[in-house]
Amino acid sequence: MNNISIAVHGGAGTIPHADMTPAKEKQYRDGLELAVRRGYAVLASGGTALDAVQAAVIALEDCQHFNAGKGAVFTADGTHELDASVMCGRTRGAGAVAGVRNVKNPIVLARRIKDNSPHVLLSGRGAFEFAYQQKLELEDDAYFFDQFRYDQWQQTKGTDVYLLDHSDGKKFGTVGAVARDAHGDLAAATSTGGMTNKKFGRIGDSPIIGSGTYANNSTCAISCTGHGEPFLRAVVAHDVHCLMDYKGLSLAEAVRIVVHEKLPPMDGDGGLIAVDHDGNLVLDFNCSGMYRGHALADGVVHSAIFK
Repeated sequence: MNNISIAVHGGAGTIPHADMTPAKEKQYRDGLELAVRRGYAVLASGGTALDAVQAAVIALEDCQHFNAGKGAVFTADGTHELDASVMCGRTRGAGAVAGVRNVKNPIVLARRIKDNSPHVLLSGRGAFEFAYQQKLELEDDAYFFDQFRYDQWQQTKGTDVYLLDHSDGKKFGTVGAVARDAHGDLAAATSTGGMTNKKFGRIGDSPIIGSGTYANNSTCAISCTGHGEPFLRAVVAHDVHCLMDYKGLSLAEAVRIVVHEKLPPMDGDGGLIAVDHDGNLVLDFNCSGMYRGHALADGVVHSAIFK
């Protein structure tokens, strides 16, 4: 279990302290800590980083308090369009899905695309057909319904307004995980329901390898959360890797430059979680908070929301 480590996030943004009641904070932190424990259990038993990040993200997708899987936000058409991606640092194999509906755990679909197809990214109806062929667990629309998300969609329905997530604050509800296993391999996974009232099949950075997710054993594994358009244009996850690979920077310094110097001029609010080849973790953000949790080799689970 030398140097095994795992980190998860459940979104970042302008999270008002006043809106965070003790009961609500406990719900979020319980969800984050469960995800860390699920991923850590895989690592502690000698499992792969890839299996660990998948297990952690499944736990977050199954928790309706996060905008991924169950409880995902509503599109302009009143549906749920889900995005996810996963990447292995050892092989640099990757799988991703965009705009899929009715798949209970999009991260499992992303993994199946990586393992069982010649492609990296599938979208929409075709992604659903592949999920059906793979006999993945499907759910009807009612499973994804959350009253709070529905009420917020009703406030924007029929307008050109979109909301970056389901809270009253400016919160980005992507979830994700990164891990290093006992074999020294890294992996990253990311999943999201996107933006409330999104139109035209909009896709953010979460399913895009190199923007929202990246893993390479020689440097790091990254999962991002933020306003997807700037993260796409900045190719955030891969940029952290490049600063480490080309300039020899530490993980902490590479993340600092990208999150605090490169993203703000592009209105790139948000953050990321990262692990390097030695198992060091960095969980950083340029806004008021990020829902996050982690555990190192000792197995002690930590969680936090605000700075």
